[in-house]
Amino acid sequence: MAKSSRHSKITGDFGEHLVLYWLSKYGFECASVNHTGIDLIARNPHTKEVMGISVKSRSRNKGKEEDSITIDNDNFEKAEGACKAFGCVPYMAIVVDADKLVRAFITPMSHFLKLSPMGRKSANWKMRDKHLKEYYGDSAIKIFEMKTETISWWQK
Repeated sequence: MAKSSRHSKITGDFGEHLVLYWLSKYGFECASVNHTGIDLIARNPHTKEVMGISVKSRSRNKGKEEDSITIDNDNFEKAEGACKAFGCVPYMAIVVDADKLVRAFITPMSHFLKLSPMGRKSANWKMRDKHLKEYYGDSAIKIFEMKTETISWWQK
């Protein structure tokens, strides 16, 4: 599938807004912030915790659904710095649009790094079935999915 030249930017914006929408839908007071390191700030109505959320979004072509999400190490340092400045707990949100399913995972950054430790240059959130089963059974990871289907569209 041919994607637009701005698809990466649009994917990032989509992921941020999708997570913001989902949090709001479930009673989180939240806002989009344009700050180095974090994209969203949200107050959890259940725990009262203030979350500084870094959102990483990817759009996967058919056959690439199981590719890991690679996050450069400096992203974690930037998120920690922003959260310290705003007095919030660092969180990661991973949004992946793959084939007919959009998945989102939200977890504290400390838990993310236990599951996906930083390597020399980056950390990798794995997307193989084995790892997805582990995520789905992990109470520290909040997950939502959206099934998608294009009903009518332009033909070549």
